[in-house]
Amino acid sequence: MIPISGMLTKPALSLPEPEDLPEEVLRTEIITQARSPIDGKPLTAAEYAQLKAQLAQRSTTPDLSPDIKEVIFLLRLRQMLQTLTPF
Repeated sequence: MIPISGMLTKPALSLPEPEDLPEEVLRTEIITQARSPIDGKPLTAAEYAQLKAQLAQRSTTPDLSPDIKEVIFLLRLRQMLQTLTPF
């Protein structure tokens, strides 16, 4: 009988490393860091909550230039036409 070398077993390499945290544990982790929605700088949870409160209290919306408003209108019009016509 001829031995087949492919039949030899190797140790399992599919197990995760011991220091690798499971996804279930990472999902339940409380996030205490955030990024500013304005400039992307890292913030603590308290700073993020304070910034969100300040942004919610803002009574006026920032004015856009007429050129930007026109571009937004044209993009929305284009999107509507693309959904209505298949080509």
